[in-house]
Amino acid sequence: MQVMKSDMKFYELSVGDVVQIDDVTIETGPLNHPNTALGYRVTWQGRTAVYATDTEHYPDHLDENLVYLSRDADVLIYDACYTDTEYYDPKTPKIGWGHSTWQEALKVARAARVKKAVMFHHDPNHDDDFLDQVESEVQTVFPNSLLAREGMILPVV
Repeated sequence: MQVMKSDMKFYELSVGDVVQIDDVTIETGPLNHPNTALGYRVTWQGRTAVYATDTEHYPDHLDENLVYLSRDADVLIYDACYTDTEYYDPKTPKIGWGHSTWQEALKVARAARVKKAVMFHHDPNHDDDFLDQVESEVQTVFPNSLLAREGMILPVV
């Protein structure tokens, strides 16, 4: 930490905290992960981005905490590590690993009336061709969606 040339401040946040930094509002909400995790809702100048990493969907219902955190957001950035096929594969299931699927991301996005969904936290075993195919499927289901890419800058408008 000493080699980083910045004035860093650290704050401990808990589920449900709302932090105001100048004109930026940050809300926190619980995510479903084996080791616990927080999701963040960042609002500035009337625009909202929600960051939901390390979260796993529930098999029988939507995560109402995440739907609430994502309510009417301009952008939902969601842990869509797997496809439903991979997640539920009886030979190599991913259930309980703390990550979700793009199909579940879009269910949350719809329920929360999100404008744009961004899938990220890609499985390292997925190559570019596989991810291109996933993005095509994602956009068929929820046209204003995409997969995150390294270095991507996404205007929130």
